[in-house]
Amino acid sequence: MPNSKRFQRKIENFTCAKCGLAVQGDGYTNHCPRCLVSKHVDLNPGDRAASCGGLMRAIALEIKGGKQTIIHRCDKCGEIRRNRAHKSDDSEALIALAQGHLS
Repeated sequence: MPNSKRFQRKIENFTCAKCGLAVQGDGYTNHCPRCLVSKHVDLNPGDRAASCGGLMRAIALEIKGGKQTIIHRCDKCGEIRRNRAHKSDDSEALIALAQGHLS
């Protein structure tokens, strides 16, 4: 495992592997703003060093100090990751996630 846990900003566009949305990345974007799905590509944020490649589904939403954090679990290996919600995230998807109704 790499020694550094530092965030590496990567500005990348991607197509969501679940819903097909073309996502414009800003260097902090790590999940689809429509369905909130991510992909397991990092060991540390931005390093693209994970070989898993599984879909990371949003399973919960934490709200602490007014900040929203999406909890993702990898469908392939089961790893759990926390990622900040982004200002472009669909508010209805975040509400459904908070209520436990996101599929």
